[in-house]
Amino acid sequence: MTVPTDKDLIDFVIAEARILDELRFNDWLELFTDDGIYWMPAEWGQTDTKLVGSLMYEDKLLLSVRVERLKGLRTFSQRPKSRCHHVLQVPIVDARDDAAGEYQLYTPFHYVETRVDEQTLYAGWARHTLVLVDGRLRIKLKRVDLVNCDAAFGNIQLFM
Repeated sequence: MTVPTDKDLIDFVIAEARILDELRFNDWLELFTDDGIYWMPAEWGQTDTKLVGSLMYEDKLLLSVRVERLKGLRTFSQRPKSRCHHVLQVPIVDARDDAAGEYQLYTPFHYVETRVDEQTLYAGWARHTLVLVDGRLRIKLKRVDLVNCDAAFGNIQLFM
């Protein structure tokens, strides 16, 4: 891929959600750059990732550990396994820097996570920073802002 079109960028975000819904977590990890970050702020409008607590702030290594835990045979909290479903609005390309190969997208979503007879609905906005690496799009940052980010949550098992 040389310069991605807006459709290429939008298709990438939609495909990422499908990969998560299909519980293909190793494939999902491959979408991240080596220095990629998955961030879920705990405060409305949060800008500081280090000095303010987050619901999640995970680099690729920590994401890999979580994925291994989800696959583990001794992870009894995942018997039966959690499942998820993303409902996305059409992603919007907020910014393009073709010279740098960096792109910003904004996607409102509803997300359902379920395990046994419990089902939890989350709503929010995903912001992707995508970069071109060796001609392929990769996630440099995925920021997930929940509408009720400051609420008390139970365990969020999967990835939004």
